[in-house]
Amino acid sequence: MIFKKRRLVSFDWAIKRLLRSKANFVILEGFLSELLKDDIKILSILESESNKNHPGQKANRLDLKVVNARNEIVIIEIQYEREYDYFQRMLFAASTAICEHLPEGMAYSEIAKVISVNILYFNLGHGKDYIYHGQTSFIGLNFQDELALSSQQKKVFRQASPSEIFPEYYLIKVNNFNDVAKNTLDEWIYFLKNEEIKPGFKAKGIQKAKDRLDILKLSEADRMAYNRHSYDLHYMASMALYSDYGMAKREGIEQNQAEVARKMLAKGMPLSLIGEITGLSIEQIEKLAIDTPLVCEPAAPYDSPARARKPRQRKS
Repeated sequence: MIFKKRRLVSFDWAIKRLLRSKANFVILEGFLSELLKDDIKILSILESESNKNHPGQKANRLDLKVVNARNEIVIIEIQYEREYDYFQRMLFAASTAICEHLPEGMAYSEIAKVISVNILYFNLGHGKDYIYHGQTSFIGLNFQDELALSSQQKKVFRQASPSEIFPEYYLIKVNNFNDVAKNTLDEWIYFLKNEEIKPGFKAKGIQKAKDRLDILKLSEADRMAYNRHSYDLHYMASMALYSDYGMAKREGIEQNQAEVARKMLAKGMPLSLIGEITGLSIEQIEKLAIDTPLVCEPAAPYDSPARARKPRQRKS
């Protein structure tokens, strides 16, 4: 099978950077909310020996580990290279996370729930689906009944079944996806496979991902101009706005804002994104657009309805 070549040479780097950025929690929250069918809120990125950005083999560290508002640990791995023992690697990573986050001297009941999310660009095992979900359950050998928690255990552990205590695994086999987005989760998988987001996609957080990826796809010169502009915004907020030096510096910053806006207009970026990045109003950008070719209309803002918090749906 011949897979489509990635257009963005460092797409794996780009998506990891998008997901790891604390400023972009809405992106990671959106992806996990669609995958887990819940309103996920990320509290923090966890740093440990298993996911620090230190030199060493890929197998020795995680791509991303976060804790959500349910105090669940979510491991996210993005893997392009084939690994025949990847199932064992998943088990090792989940087990390591459990051990790392059980404080010394604490009861086993304090073990954190671990959710392992694996985004794979190679074929693992034999199966035609592109999303697999794995849980641990206990089935009776004689009566074929599933072992349940007692009423007291449910109260103490705040879990409905043993499967909610043990690690939970998601396997997304990106290359098995047929590019037909039937739902909002499929929209995310389409993005992960094709490095683009189609007009009309409404998955939670996906428009934010599109905006940020557009910036990462800028040329080196344009990205440097954007970075200079970001620095100028911080500098402008710290300087005396009405001093002679301040007024001269402000004029230079405004010129840089216009320069960045024109380059983004020429690349067909949405006016709303240009305004967010440069700080210019839509009216100011539209004036600049008169002399700038290849201007596109502003993208419709993503406005998802509030989701009522409800128990996560589990597979039987």
